[in-house]
Formats: sequence, C-alpha cells, structure tokens
Amino acid sequence: MRCVTTARTPTRESRSRRVEILDAAAELFAVRGFHGVSIEDIGGAVGTSGPALYRHFSGKEALLAEMLLDISERLHASAAERVTAAPDADSALDALLAGQIEFALSHPALITVHDRELGNVPEPARRRIRRLQRLYVEEWVTVLSELYPDCPPARLRAATHAVFGLLNSTPHSAGELPPETMAPLLRAMARAALAEVRR
Repeated sequence: MRCVTTARTPTRESRSRRVEILDAAAELFAVRGFHGVSIEDIGGAVGTSGPALYRHFSGKEALLAEMLLDISERLHASAAERVTAAPDADSALDALLAGQIEFALSHPALITVHDRELGNVPEPARRRIRRLQRLYVEEWVTVLSELYPDCPPARLRAATHAVFGLLNSTPHSAGELPPETMAPLLRAMARAALAEVRR
C-alpha cells in the first residue's frame, strides 16, 4: 500500500496563536513604529520569547506583510459579499459604510500601521495589498455610480478616498465617545459627505 503525504495545515490553536501575535504586533507598531519594535518586544507582549515567534513567522517583515494583507483581503471579501447581498444600491452603500465603520472602530491600530508602515512591506506582498485596496475602492465606486449615474468615476473615486479618510480617523477621533455613539455619527457624516458628489 502506497503512503500518500499531505501538506500540513495549521491547527485551530496555531491559527489562534498567529492572530494573537498579529494583534499584539499591530498595537506595538502603532505606538512605537515598525522600526521601534523588536521581535523580542512582540514575543514579550504575547508571553513568549522572541525567537519562538519564528515558528509562526519568518521575520518581522513577514509578520507586517501578513497583518496588512489579511485585513486587506477581509475588507475586500466583506465588501463584495455585502454588495451582492444588498437589494439595491442605497442598501449596498449602507452595508459598505457599516463594514468600514465596524473595522475603523475595532482596529484603530491597524489603520495607523497601514498609514505609516506599508512602505516597509516587502514586494510582492505590497503589490498584492495595493491591488486588494484598489478592488475594495472599486466596490464603493460601482455602488456610488448606481446612485449618482451622472457623476464621473474619477469624482466618485476621489469622494470614496475622502470618506475613507473621515471614517479612518478613529485613531484620533474616537477616544471620547463609545462605539455605539461614534458609529452613527460617522455614518451620518459619511452620508452627508457622499451626497456632495452630485453638486
């Protein structure tokens, strides 16, 4: 009987540990910057030694790349699902706003890390992240083009990026209000901003 070997897949415990490490690293990178954090710092934040992290990641750059690639993939996949499930364009826009606001309120550290540290992600991972982000933007532009058919795509794209800037202000804007208060405020402001594209 011939023995067939199969690729080893990460266990649930292993995946959970990777998520824990990524979350801890995001918080550290957001506060101290990518170059201000060592592998030993990350290991200490999750209760292990720095060298033990090499069982999960080949190095600090690989950790940063997976962190930003993962959230880019999840945002794009979520947007596509939300748009597909929506009965009309207005509902699709509400769903996109809800998803982005949920992310912005739940992961302010990732927003800071992306803004500051994308340039430290090695290629080709950086190209993949940027491609996913362009696809994410186009999900918004497609919905907005149904709501505002007379508006040029370039204007809709510019408006989308501007609204991302508003929603992704949470590392600075969300400190004094609880999420249940901040979320509807962000939604109302984003809706008002997007309504201006028709002018």
